[in-house]
Amino acid sequence: MNQGLTAATLSGPPNDFLGKKMGFVVLARANELFSYPNSGLVASVRKIKERPDEIKRVIKAGIKANRYILQNREGTIQVMMEWMKIDKELATATYESAWKAFNEDGSVPEDGLRLVIEQAKKEAKVDREVAINEVADLTILREAQKELGIK
Repeated sequence: MNQGLTAATLSGPPNDFLGKKMGFVVLARANELFSYPNSGLVASVRKIKERPDEIKRVIKAGIKANRYILQNREGTIQVMMEWMKIDKELATATYESAWKAFNEDGSVPEDGLRLVIEQAKKEAKVDREVAINEVADLTILREAQKELGIK
């Protein structure tokens, strides 16, 4: 982009902000177009069976972190500055681009998860229907949500 070798690109924060500073226009943000799981916790079946409490603690920490991000803009920007070693302007722009990708309950958007499954089926050339519960076990998430008072 800096060298003028591209007219458009797919990118996320903070590159959207940097691109705008170079005169590019943000045409759309993924979260405005569709619901897609931004990240997730992956564990082996063995780990889930042997250490469910550990996984639940990680999930609860993630939910608490999401809540902090959504409820404490300035504190989050400060953490981003320190962790990412960036200035306040860039940290603020990154926060403003990214905060909508977080939710307060740790839930997984079912329609987004379905998109992930369909894409994986296409790549793996799988023709059969794949149920969500075949690829995602939300049991521990539900337990963590209940313990945090989330319905």
